Amino acid sequence: MARATGIDTSILHKGAHSASYFDLSRNMKDGAELVDFCIPCNPYFPTPEMFDELSRDLKNILKYYPSDSASITNKLSSVLGLHPQTVAMANGSTELITWIDHLLIKESIAIPIPTFGRWTDQPLETGKRVDMFPLQERDGFRLNLDDYVRFIRDRGSRVAVVCNVNNPDGCYLPRRDVIRFMDALGDLDLVVVDESFIDFSDAEQYPSVGPDAVIRPNTVVLKSLGKNFGLHGIRFGYLMANPGIAGKIAKALPKWNLNSLAEKVVYMIEDHHDDYEDSLRLLSRDRRTMGAELARIPGLTVFPSQGNFFLVKLPTEWSGVALRDYLVANHGVYTRECGNKLGMTSQFMRLVVRPARDVDRLIDGMLDYGRQFRGGRPVYEEDPLEPARRWASTVDDEPDNLIQYPTHRTTEYAGRRAANG
Repeated sequence: MARATGIDTSILHKGAHSASYFDLSRNMKDGAELVDFCIPCNPYFPTPEMFDELSRDLKNILKYYPSDSASITNKLSSVLGLHPQTVAMANGSTELITWIDHLLIKESIAIPIPTFGRWTDQPLETGKRVDMFPLQERDGFRLNLDDYVRFIRDRGSRVAVVCNVNNPDGCYLPRRDVIRFMDALGDLDLVVVDESFIDFSDAEQYPSVGPDAVIRPNTVVLKSLGKNFGLHGIRFGYLMANPGIAGKIAKALPKWNLNSLAEKVVYMIEDHHDDYEDSLRLLSRDRRTMGAELARIPGLTVFPSQGNFFLVKLPTEWSGVALRDYLVANHGVYTRECGNKLGMTSQFMRLVVRPARDVDRLIDGMLDYGRQFRGGRPVYEEDPLEPARRWASTVDDEPDNLIQYPTHRTTEYAGRRAANG
């Protein structure tokens, strides 16, 4: 069912980054709803009870100064079981990327593309040489670390970055391979492993190399709390490194660079650890079901993902820009086309994992858009079913072109698959 929003889609064509939720909502007609498949955020955390607690304390949160950043960092370290001297906490991972560039990158940096744009944009803005290692569509954009090391050596790059899980393709590198990569480059000025999305991975039980980074001389691991905890608006993240590197970054950061809302959430995490783990299990379930649903659209390529998003390649006759504009204007569905990402074109879109009811809305919008290329005929691989039946059928009847990863989490999906042998 179409849901006209009244949004002027020209707002989507301004600037290098996606329009914010607030930009779009201010331009919507009264009563229109927007479902966000653009910004990769945990839809199951915080819980409604946590939001109620935040609301009750909102007056004090907004009225009073926060504690200094060192105090908040010490609390976060205690909650996560980290040594406080190996942690630096900042106003989002983007702030940490900025300070890493200013303080630790002197000449050149190697980065696989496509990836998060600030890893290329920030060093270029400060005059560094950026050595871009192109990931190949034919390989599913999967990074071959041995090839990447050879590239770094050939170019003479002094800093190397790897994002695991990578945005926008969702590829995951096993922990043992990332450790081997760090050790192979122990002579560089710096090796950065950006783990902003790694909490969403269920490929192995302990995927992070954070504990390994803090005992190495030149390695930094980046973490995003906003993405993991579903609170992008707070802007908080942290890095892990040996005390020398972590201390250098921490000293450069402003004393009160974290706000009171971030402090409140850090103190809430300890009491809601089980809720957070539940949210990751639910997201793993939704990722599998959403991937199966998308893969049924003829001509659409769905790349396997360990993030909370999917990279898809659109059918040849479809336009990512046109589809994005159509979905937001006619169905209230906001998506991310990847034409402004280095190493990508507008034939690719990144779609955030969301609950089934929201994915039904996305699929309906994509079907509506695709009908113009098929003379009004449905573009689904089978006759569209009533949503509840359609979703039930995807659990045990997966298309061949969706590659699944093993999971260590107990999900409804995994349990049902095991029961069926």
